[in-house]
Amino acid sequence: MSTSNHKTTGYPIRVNFTGGDNGVQRLALFGLLVGNPPARRVKVLLPGNALWVEGVDALLAALARSGRLVAMAELGTLVLLRHGQSTWNAENLFTGWVDVPLSETGEREARQGGQLLAEAGLLPEVVHTSLLRRAISTANIALDAADRHWIPVKRDWRLNERHYGALQGKNKKQTLDEFGEEQFMLWRRSYDTPPPAIDPKDEFSQTGDARYADLGDQAPLTECLKDVVARLLPYWESAIVPDLLAGRTVLVAAHGNSLRALVKHLDGISDDAIAALNIPTGIPLRYDLTEGLKPVKAGGEYLDPEAAKEAAAAVANQGR
Repeated sequence: MSTSNHKTTGYPIRVNFTGGDNGVQRLALFGLLVGNPPARRVKVLLPGNALWVEGVDALLAALARSGRLVAMAELGTLVLLRHGQSTWNAENLFTGWVDVPLSETGEREARQGGQLLAEAGLLPEVVHTSLLRRAISTANIALDAADRHWIPVKRDWRLNERHYGALQGKNKKQTLDEFGEEQFMLWRRSYDTPPPAIDPKDEFSQTGDARYADLGDQAPLTECLKDVVARLLPYWESAIVPDLLAGRTVLVAAHGNSLRALVKHLDGISDDAIAALNIPTGIPLRYDLTEGLKPVKAGGEYLDPEAAKEAAAAVANQGR
């Protein structure tokens, strides 16, 4: 076996090459470390030539097209689960990074989500979640219901909900009435317009929160969805993709906007069209992926499609 490490602008990639049958090269992505911000182009030296690609997704797709990806372990299955209803969801408040618990309804949704996983035989082997208790609790409750409470858990701030800046703690209906429909929807659903930044001294600011002590200048005071995409994709490539390439069933228990950011990437949704995407609470969304890490079915498949459709409509009407 030979291992090559090649570095470009803060984006080292490690690739293992092992001999296959009749000396055919077989490739497995062993690991990926992503700088901040990540370089968009990565140079990977393959036996006989060099290949320039943009990120791990493009690497796999290019190898498949070139015929160099002759054999590969079966990809794992990706399952996305938005946390159950939180107490602030129930009160119609902008939550963002404020660390509120699940409501009783949210706990029930999380349990039902786990039951759906068990009934579908879709048993997670690793879970990725944020640093916020509503996502952590949802993962714990769902896994317990599916009898998978013992699997490894990976937590990272990059799966956190979008930071809602100065809107955190504010009532959505009152915000709509105060600023009007156009401004309300611009803050809530536009791709690249963040709300006003939160004052670090505000009671709902995360300044001084120990879990973010190492972030320094990376710690946001407000975010738009574009910002969430920028912070989430490096984690996708460095942590979630390797689990999928190892053939694992991967559960990502996160938030409305961090999951919207991931779905935008997976399905190639445009900056304008993403505004219409709403992800319901507590209903698992399954993605089967091709060798190029693209969805077999655009949009994935909810384990309870009818309930998901109804719940997504309710999310769209928040604030009214």
